[in-house]
Amino acid sequence: MTKARVFVTLKPGVLDPQGKAVAGGLESLGYKGIADVRVGKLIEITLDETDPERLQEQIDDMCIRLLANPVIEEYSFELESEAGAAASVADRSGEDS
Repeated sequence: MTKARVFVTLKPGVLDPQGKAVAGGLESLGYKGIADVRVGKLIEITLDETDPERLQEQIDDMCIRLLANPVIEEYSFELESEAGAAASVADRSGEDS
């Protein structure tokens, strides 16, 4: 079994109203010096697949087809085996689809 952690974030230059709201909230709580806040998503998926190449292909496909909007979002992911082996990380912009 392998756990995939998929991180989906807005591309640079895409407006992030939720990030602006969080920044405003933090400032109203007294936190100073906040230059910018960007909000994203974390999606955890547990898969039976153990082959690293096949896993990367599957996660890429999932992100392109459903988890990320390639027009405005980028994604990256890390894979961790059930045994806790070192995670591999892949960064994707979603632009090559």
